[in-house]
Amino acid sequence: MLAGIAHGQTSPATDDGTAATHGPIVVLITIDGFPARALKDPRLPMPTLRKLQEDGAYADAMQPINPSVTWPNHTTLITGVNASVHHVMANGLITFPPDGSMVRVKPWTPKDELVHATTLYDALAEKGLSTGQVDWVAIYDAKNVRWAFAEQPDVKGTIAQDLIAQGLVSSDALQTFDDSSPAWRDQIWTDAAIDILTRHTPNLLLFHLLQTDTLQHEYGALSPAAYAAYAYADASIARLIDAARKAGLLDRITFVIASDHGFTDYTHAIHPNVALVQQGLLHREKGAYVGDVWIQPEGGEASLYIRNDAKRAALTSQLKAYFATQPGVGHVYTGDEARQLGLPAPGTTGQALDLYLIAKPGYSFTDGTDGPWVTDVQPARGAHGYLNTDPDMQALFVAAGAHIRHGVHLGAITNRQIAPTIATILGVSLPAATQAPLAEILQ
Repeated sequence: MLAGIAHGQTSPATDDGTAATHGPIVVLITIDGFPARALKDPRLPMPTLRKLQEDGAYADAMQPINPSVTWPNHTTLITGVNASVHHVMANGLITFPPDGSMVRVKPWTPKDELVHATTLYDALAEKGLSTGQVDWVAIYDAKNVRWAFAEQPDVKGTIAQDLIAQGLVSSDALQTFDDSSPAWRDQIWTDAAIDILTRHTPNLLLFHLLQTDTLQHEYGALSPAAYAAYAYADASIARLIDAARKAGLLDRITFVIASDHGFTDYTHAIHPNVALVQQGLLHREKGAYVGDVWIQPEGGEASLYIRNDAKRAALTSQLKAYFATQPGVGHVYTGDEARQLGLPAPGTTGQALDLYLIAKPGYSFTDGTDGPWVTDVQPARGAHGYLNTDPDMQALFVAAGAHIRHGVHLGAITNRQIAPTIATILGVSLPAATQAPLAEILQ
């Protein structure tokens, strides 16, 4: 497969003997926030993605899970289960300070505390197979990842030292990695993916490109800035494929290109915690708001948590009725009702919510405890987090390479099918994943 790409020299083995010298390799690449509907535009500046689409299999749309947010959906892509099982509900662990202050999301939580499901890299490790990751999420301190170059790179790590030795980045630049441009970070992450794949050669490589999400939040979905980011992501994928060709690995690799969610525009920002202040549920203490009720906003959705067990039932009923009448709110689900959306059942995890608020089109939930309930946003900005049935939230799926049939056009699929499909290629099992693999695309 990948017609027109010739093979090159043999891949150099890693010096510790862990390189996968034979058997299948899967490279799972996520283009953060790429909407499936962008594929319908013939002017989409992504020739590499188009070539993979032509040479392999693709879906018209891939449904994400709820919430349609980055970390929950990346976790689903490598577990095959939704948030009711893996319990990842935000871009980190949702925590509740004991003093009643604002809910916080802690991204750098160890994987074993955050993810409550078997991952592909866990299943591979049980069989003595290896995994590498670049800018993947919900994977901090994962003991079954052999090669890692994280969202916040470890300057002393093996891959960082590889890149420094090759003159691709300096130690000083890595120490201020977060302070650089999204485009430069994607460039260095691509360098790291190439290094891991060609020098260390794991059985599975997880590679996350992020600039597409960053620019759509700032400038809107399918905006000129978004298209520039799509083109840059395409060039990054092309670099990785070319490196695999030169290393003589293409006849073993399956490339899976996916996104975690789509994107849509909004022109009105909702500040839901303002309502809690107005109702006296949040009050100032020592210069900061505290209370028994807080809302964690995330674009198209907002999760409400009640930390007082004695008041939970009364407040749930009261606040559901209240928020259902507020401008910009499309629907309010109780925690029990949200189970039907694939969210954790109340009492099963500390991440389970009490109310789940969904924004109407054109509205997005955001932070803030002062000011009006809604503020206008001009020009429009981009958001996700809306229900996974929203057409704008549908994600990308393209697969091509050694184990993929040519010319398979799928209709709509779910992202819970991706991990079982990869598991089938690599010969491992994910018993908790109940969705069938995409057998029709496999050689």
